[in-house]
Amino acid sequence: MRILFIAYPLLPVSEQSAGGAEQMLWTLERELDRRGHLTSVAACQGSRVSGTLITTGPAATRTDALAGREREHHHHVLAAIREARDSGTPFDVIHDESGLFWRHAPPGVGPLVATLHLPFDFYGEAAFEQPRAAAAFNFVSYAQRASFARRNRALAELPVVTNGIALDRFHFQERKRDYLLWLGRICPEKGTDIAIRVAAEANLPLILAGQVYPFSYHHQYFEQQVAPRVHGAVTLVRQPEQSAKAELLANARALLIPTLVDETSSLVAMEAMACGTPVVAFRRGALAEVVEDGVTGFLVDSPEQMVRALGDVSRISPGRCSARVEQHFKAERMASEYEALYVASKSRQAGTAA
Repeated sequence: MRILFIAYPLLPVSEQSAGGAEQMLWTLERELDRRGHLTSVAACQGSRVSGTLITTGPAATRTDALAGREREHHHHVLAAIREARDSGTPFDVIHDESGLFWRHAPPGVGPLVATLHLPFDFYGEAAFEQPRAAAAFNFVSYAQRASFARRNRALAELPVVTNGIALDRFHFQERKRDYLLWLGRICPEKGTDIAIRVAAEANLPLILAGQVYPFSYHHQYFEQQVAPRVHGAVTLVRQPEQSAKAELLANARALLIPTLVDETSSLVAMEAMACGTPVVAFRRGALAEVVEDGVTGFLVDSPEQMVRALGDVSRISPGRCSARVEQHFKAERMASEYEALYVASKSRQAGTAA
């Protein structure tokens, strides 16, 4: 099958990606390439993929560049689709992971699968008022689907394909070291400052590992709420390489996820559990689907409860953490489910054309 993946225009896709959508795209495309599919990825400069990279322009360094980059990105994607069709080797399916392309894709662009990675308000009510380019939508968690259905009941029957991770990129570690880990995008909604406060109250060292994205409010948050507190027992590791990230996850006493938003998925929780590391997270969105409360970590409702839960993480079995990921969150399972979506999308378009 010839598959075109469309990435978000601002951020590169690679093994080192920090964003969840970019990580998921990289993992899925890698697995499908391994299965013999002919994969192409339309993404910005700096991307590294398993199949063919279609470069759509430079990565943006500031948010006000989005409108221009979106137009440029869209132009390159349509050009690639036309070129493939004119050469007699059209794409069998187009998988939009950008959250943008499906809104403006012209009719007849081809079988189009659009994965919705973000909360409802990112897309807005109007986005779902009428069919867009016959896109076949899917969600990445049941919690996300339920939240969309509360706003638009017509979305309640759309399929869910939960995210998966490449287990070969992480290693299981039974014995843990005496530090807590926070890992992800450094921004207000991810609660980086809360993790610092929780670790201090628990009297445990904390490693912050992550990236500040090119958004002005992210930089302001980092400079005002995070950077002044990085000293003593708090260490900052900027944009760790994959090998360093895996080591940090494998050796941590626990991973903290004090998110302030309803997460649609949580790759970092899956990664920690794959390493045998328990997760202590706020009970928001899909985290209750990923973390089995009391078995692979703890779900809490406040910083104070998070501190208390840290006193019990030694009761969590590393083996049960990794077993949960092996059972539910493998890249192979995710790829198989997307293959089925692609086949269904092609069949649906063929039936419509007939």
